[in-house]
Amino acid sequence: MATLSDVAARAGVSISAVSRVLSNAPSARVSGETRQRIQDAAAELGYRPNFAARALKFSRTNVVALVVPDLTNAIFTELMRGVETRAHELGYMVLLARAESIEPGSEAIARLIGEGRVDGVLVQVGDAMDEADVRSLLDGGVPAVLVNSRRSTHQGSVILDDASGARIAVKHLVALGHRRIALINGLDTTDTAQRRGAGFRSAMAAAGLEVPVDYVTGLGYEPRQGREAMRVLAALSEPPTAVVVANANAALGALLEARILGLHVPHDLSMVAIHDAWTAENTWPPLTTVRMPLYELGRQSMTAMVERITGGAISDRVVDDPAPVLVERESTAPRSAPPRTP
Repeated sequence: MATLSDVAARAGVSISAVSRVLSNAPSARVSGETRQRIQDAAAELGYRPNFAARALKFSRTNVVALVVPDLTNAIFTELMRGVETRAHELGYMVLLARAESIEPGSEAIARLIGEGRVDGVLVQVGDAMDEADVRSLLDGGVPAVLVNSRRSTHQGSVILDDASGARIAVKHLVALGHRRIALINGLDTTDTAQRRGAGFRSAMAAAGLEVPVDYVTGLGYEPRQGREAMRVLAALSEPPTAVVVANANAALGALLEARILGLHVPHDLSMVAIHDAWTAENTWPPLTTVRMPLYELGRQSMTAMVERITGGAISDRVVDDPAPVLVERESTAPRSAPPRTP
């Protein structure tokens, strides 16, 4: 098995330089050419770090936990890919955990943190996550970074520009001639719903359009909650001609309920969802969405995590590059458009 000494000899550098480069240490101040030479030498020799020895030396496991509301949710696929890709680059492994599987008051969180199994925790807070468990994760004695959510009592978060995403959705519908535009939003208590709601209202105000109180629902992001919200909006005496759904999962439910109610999308009702996933292009009609940079959110969250672990800067960040982008499909059309034949 190749050692650090073997890699150093092959690359023509010191053992300490090899150690710093291959562990992605902040103190590894070497040129790009030298770094590449070290990495090539390690690859040629088949060098693999001894993580057990490193854990003993630095009191670290080089493992972080990523807690998301639902591992089967297609929306989280790009987020998890971004976290795992960046973790690999930084020499870390990722332990995935589903928030719903952590029973309130259970010992799962205490064991995860207290037994030293992970060096830090990335937390994507879901609607159903118990608040006491959120606090346990954030105050559990290891570095914690919030993913696309913020708390005034916790510093260290990486979020999306949700307000911009909602504004893009509204602008698209306004450009198609819609004036009665509603919002199917998440729970009013969630940080993401508040940001998306603010973006929706600011775009409507910029277009000179009013937002009736009953044109905004706050029932949640799940498909069943999207269905319920769609029923509420469709029952209004003057229902909307277009709707922004603050989450693609809820949009699946809203789209299904519209069909059940006999509403033709997009002839009777245009629909735009925030977030994009393979599910959005495989509905009927395929959903117009605002694609948010979830992959980059994952990468930056992992970077922030390692900075916290290694004693670096603690900050709150907004992922604005790449910017949210409209993905136009068949669920939106000009207000006067005739029905499309399935």
